[in-house]
Amino acid sequence: MSNQAVQQGAESAFPKAEYDQRVARARKLLAGAGIDVMVVTGPENIFYLTGQQTPGYYTFQALVLPVEGEPAFVIRQLEYFNFISNTFIANAEVYQDGDQPVDFLVNVIKSKGWASKRIAIDKRGWFLPIATYEALQAKLGTIHDGAGIIEQLRVVKSAAELEKLAKAASYVEVGMRAGLNAVRVGATENDLVAAMMGSSIAAGSEYVGMEPLVSAGRRSGVPHGTWRRGRLANDQPVFLEMAACHDRYHAALMRSAWLGAMPQVATDMEKTCQEGLEAAIQAIRPGAPCEAAHNACQKVIDRAGYTENFKKRAGYSVGISFAPDWGEGGILSLYTGVTTELRQGMTFHIPVALRVFGQFTVGVSETVVVTETGCKSLSAIDRPILRIPG
Repeated sequence: MSNQAVQQGAESAFPKAEYDQRVARARKLLAGAGIDVMVVTGPENIFYLTGQQTPGYYTFQALVLPVEGEPAFVIRQLEYFNFISNTFIANAEVYQDGDQPVDFLVNVIKSKGWASKRIAIDKRGWFLPIATYEALQAKLGTIHDGAGIIEQLRVVKSAAELEKLAKAASYVEVGMRAGLNAVRVGATENDLVAAMMGSSIAAGSEYVGMEPLVSAGRRSGVPHGTWRRGRLANDQPVFLEMAACHDRYHAALMRSAWLGAMPQVATDMEKTCQEGLEAAIQAIRPGAPCEAAHNACQKVIDRAGYTENFKKRAGYSVGISFAPDWGEGGILSLYTGVTTELRQGMTFHIPVALRVFGQFTVGVSETVVVTETGCKSLSAIDRPILRIPG
């Protein structure tokens, strides 16, 4: 198939050497796990190892990575030139829309002489249907569980990855400032989101893994509420949370505002959020367990009497994301019982929010990078709630 004017790797997020190093590390882990061939289907893992990115990951794609020998990439024909542009992989196995992708993948595996090898797949991902997994087992025999192998390579970011995350953080800061500036009586939730997304995209953001979470009034008291044309009125809360993206690396940010009179319970809760976030940040340092940040935050919240209002983890890993999420929360969480040691180069979003359910939410967050001695926040926006007099 002719590449015509499409140049191999022209739009790749990183140089070829970066992917070569990642693949080498992945192969070492696979060999250690007794795996000969890994079928990688998760778009985040595929991007990490190859640079391939497309909104068309709703159709089947797979990187078939042997411990020894050249990898093969199974991809839909429509995505072929996208694949050429984003990767440095020469061996594309292209299927047509009339083909059955599983049968096509099996034929590729057999043609490479891999069918008798110990094959694994990242079977805990969102984008591997049960029917696909069962069909592979039926045609190839036992398919081993390779979930978590590639993910562990993604937890600590390289200097090049941190640069991209910092750029994403700069975009999200522009977007959040625009959203806060749009808060006024008579504006709508849609006005805020339009300002947030428009400004972050104008600053450089690409499409994000999840939509902004913006709500006002009583609607803000429901977790993960999204904008629905609600009009802002006096004496009401406003909740804003969003992410931005640079080369699929995401940073997120949460802030709150209040129009007019703010009840004492909201004032107290907001103060607790600020203190809880700061406690979590102070607890983050290399060598500490992930749970230390959550436990420090939870201690502040419990002391203030809001234990029942905070039933979630304090934070989660951020980095490479595709919809439906802007985080890497399936890889690593800041939560009680998570004893994984924090390491320099890990990155987290720490959203601390308290709610009176069905009435209001107040919250604040930071995206942080674990440093040599502690951690660094990537935002310069004031954390305290924006108070707008009535």
